[in-house]
Amino acid sequence: MSRTEAAGSSGADAEMMGERTGADIRVLPVTDVPWDDVRTVFGTRGDPSTCWCQYFKVSPEVWKQGDVPAFERALCEQAAESGPGPGMLAYLGDVPVGWCAIEPRTSYSRILNSQIVKETREPLEAGDVWAVTCFVVRVGYRRRGVGSALLAGAVEHARSNGARVIEAYPMDPRVKKISAADLYHGPLPTFEAAGFETIARPSETRALVQLTL
Repeated sequence: MSRTEAAGSSGADAEMMGERTGADIRVLPVTDVPWDDVRTVFGTRGDPSTCWCQYFKVSPEVWKQGDVPAFERALCEQAAESGPGPGMLAYLGDVPVGWCAIEPRTSYSRILNSQIVKETREPLEAGDVWAVTCFVVRVGYRRRGVGSALLAGAVEHARSNGARVIEAYPMDPRVKKISAADLYHGPLPTFEAAGFETIARPSETRALVQLTL
């Protein structure tokens, strides 16, 4: 598996499939939380700690340089900017436990230039089309409803900030076993449960889904 394939690996599959609900989970925009809480979720080991949700925002040349401190600084700066911010953080009680990346789709240059959006129904330049691109759930806090809570919070956040459509690119683990590295977009059943419609199947296991708000 290449570093590109592993960029967002987070064990989200274990969290979002067969998860238990009812936990005291709060989901907040990253603009409203301490940066140290974000660092706690991304950790110091594994793929999230090397990507910092920059893979879909930087050029292939910049990504190949692998400047992890620069990626972290970039996410920190994006979180500090005025506006809706680059994502949501989940808390179990007062403990930061998960992350979901959601922004206007135009923020993700690599998504816009990929084959995955070839069959989208929405113009690529549409600023009111948002995209969910990545989930991170900390080890030890999976199967507690964190993933579903993050998605629900992301949908409401996008809605309140003028989104008309939310797009996502989940994998379908019902077709065949999928590695955790390939499930960082989230599993398709979680999006279906949240009301997303499958628009296309770019591959056997990949779906393009949309939710009209």
